[in-house]
Amino acid sequence: MNGPSDPRGAGLRAASHRSVVGVELRVTPAGDLVHPAIADHHVSVHAGRPVRVSCPANGAPSIRTRGEVNVFPAGVSDAWTEDDESRTVDVRVPDPLVRRVAEEMGLDPGRASIAPRYHLRDVRIEHIAWALEAERRAGFANGMLFRESLGLALAVHLLSRHRAATVPRGGLSKDQLRRVVDCVDAHLDADLSIARLAREAGVSAPHFKVLFRRAMGVPVHAYVVQRRVERAKTLLLRGGLTSGEVALQAGFAHQSHMARCMRRVLGVTPGSIARARA
Repeated sequence: MNGPSDPRGAGLRAASHRSVVGVELRVTPAGDLVHPAIADHHVSVHAGRPVRVSCPANGAPSIRTRGEVNVFPAGVSDAWTEDDESRTVDVRVPDPLVRRVAEEMGLDPGRASIAPRYHLRDVRIEHIAWALEAERRAGFANGMLFRESLGLALAVHLLSRHRAATVPRGGLSKDQLRRVVDCVDAHLDADLSIARLAREAGVSAPHFKVLFRRAMGVPVHAYVVQRRVERAKTLLLRGGLTSGEVALQAGFAHQSHMARCMRRVLGVTPGSIARARA
């Protein structure tokens, strides 16, 4: 999926703060499309001409028109087919922001979650998305505070109007979660497995996958990829290593693998991060 490039460094600035929303205008060709499960929430607002859409999950074709909203919560993937090229304003809402807003709203941040929504009409979400896209086109001229305020407004609205049913209790304990997170961070450059992490938690592998998702709100694999991307970003900003060396130290199979994951999670390339350091 391709879209116009941001002004130099703007996309990086949008993705470098884990409490600030990111935004981009995506142009996708006709064909089969996939939204992968990622660690953050994703809001997509249709910004082009009407497009015929078919979803294998329900088999019913529909027409997506300007202003229609899709909401993909963290850890949720989906696939569909579009008959024509489409344009969308895509907003990435960091999960840490949603958790912080949930806590400030008096909700349990470990259990409050956002529900998936498709072909939704929501004027508030639409207005926020248009404002973010206008800010992107202007090179984020109004600064971080403006984008933060829009992100907060969006997170509050999603939790107020589109909150999912409460996640059942029974996730990993704080001690189990600490051991697992410490293990991930200590062995990002290794070939981590579900079995190994399950042993750290002291539970079976199938049970661990369920408990981890309840505790963190995302699948194990999505969390590990997120941590590897963050490790790679830190190493790139620090300098002194080639992109290939950074990829290996962060646990990616190769440089192209790192670039794909970084583009998907942060919306920027390793080269963008390296140029920002310079």
